[in-house]
Amino acid sequence: MSATNALPTLIDPFGRRIDYLRVSITDRCDLRCTYCLPKGFKGYEEPAHWLRPPELLRLLGLFVRSGVAKVRLTGGEPLLRGGLTGLVRGIAALPGLRDLSLSSNGTQLARLAAELRDAGLQRLNISLDTLDRRCFARITGRDALDSVLSGLQAAQAVGFNPIKLNMVVQPGVNLDEVESVLAFAMTHGHVLRLIEPMPMGSTGQAVAAPDLSALGQRLAQQHGLLPCVMGQGSGPARYWAGPDGRASLGVITPMSQHFCAACNRVRLGVDGTLYLCLGQNDRVPLGPMLRAGASDAELLQALHAGIAAKPERHVFQEQPQHVMRFMAQTGG
Repeated sequence: MSATNALPTLIDPFGRRIDYLRVSITDRCDLRCTYCLPKGFKGYEEPAHWLRPPELLRLLGLFVRSGVAKVRLTGGEPLLRGGLTGLVRGIAALPGLRDLSLSSNGTQLARLAAELRDAGLQRLNISLDTLDRRCFARITGRDALDSVLSGLQAAQAVGFNPIKLNMVVQPGVNLDEVESVLAFAMTHGHVLRLIEPMPMGSTGQAVAAPDLSALGQRLAQQHGLLPCVMGQGSGPARYWAGPDGRASLGVITPMSQHFCAACNRVRLGVDGTLYLCLGQNDRVPLGPMLRAGASDAELLQALHAGIAAKPERHVFQEQPQHVMRFMAQTGG
């Protein structure tokens, strides 16, 4: 469906068209992954500051009219947000939106998969760092692997296919499990994406990032996989597929081989703060402006001014302590 009352598209100073928005709908999570949030973290945004559904739909409407065609709901853990199904239904109905997806840890997915599918959610990415229960509890702080696997089964049963599995690879933690998780993914028709940890906040900065480019190549050769391009929503990952053309493996390498030159995304925090780059501190307070009574024209002016200041690239390698906010505070 084409967008009604289309507005000037969002193009940054480096000629990149911004057509992908990642939206945090909560900064809370029922897991505590070691690379994401520290133990005892209490710096959550007050729920009173979260964008309410009408406010969020108003902002997303402006983004979509400005050329954003893909929206991904993130967190924290987005399945913890009350009224999620209604929110998904409202976003899916925005004229001009082509792709609506969600990233989740999967613990709540078994009870919500069917209604999310019915509401218009098109794609799912599920975190799965290990298939070993003890390792899962070590990484996440909870013995919840069975809930995640049940959620995956429920999601596939209602038609989410393929499901992308996101595995953050950590040397000395789960690096030796990559092959077993890949075998699981290939057996069940999922796509495994290996992700290098990023130095966000003290937790991310404490994790060593392996070079996954070489690992991906080795695994692809070992399993007879060939390079391929996935369709909608493939983002920064590089993929390999089997003889049937279905992707099975991908790598996301923000540290060893960054993809900033092709960056097409920005992120909206739970309070409506627009983050222009995951690895920079630039931001635009769209939510606070909306709450203060800004008109659509004023919000669009601030949005375009922000995109005009979008940085060329992150500085994770040169300044690994540059970004002190945690991943869950940004929105994944």
